[in-house]
Amino acid sequence: LAGSMARLAANYAYATARSCGKIDFQEGSTMNIQIFGSSKSFDTKKAERYFKERRIPFQSIDLKTYGMSGREFDSVLRAVGGIDNLIDWDGKSPDITLMKYMDDQRAKEDKVFDNPALMKTPVVRNGKHATVGYCPEVWAAWE
Repeated sequence: LAGSMARLAANYAYATARSCGKIDFQEGSTMNIQIFGSSKSFDTKKAERYFKERRIPFQSIDLKTYGMSGREFDSVLRAVGGIDNLIDWDGKSPDITLMKYMDDQRAKEDKVFDNPALMKTPVVRNGKHATVGYCPEVWAAWE
């Protein structure tokens, strides 16, 4: 009974979001694009504009508010080639300065997972594929 109630609530939430225009999927579309970023990031805005211009549906997720789930984070790490490619080394946070001298990859991963503001934006996912930063040449290969 609890499982069926949870499914019913999830279906209701999906139907409500779709009717309000918060979710817009094209029928027959095989790409499931997620853009993790900040509303103030120019590269995130450029990524959203790239997919809007091509009428490719995407889901925009604010990193600072919602972050990533553990599985999403692990999938992105595997796709981009490790934590060093995910960190925004040009950021002004003292945590980034500290991480430049850390050798323990797991400690870096934990710190970035707990503080998503340390990531380069946007992080664009398409299933198991992911990019960090503005990479339209890679996204074009996804289409």
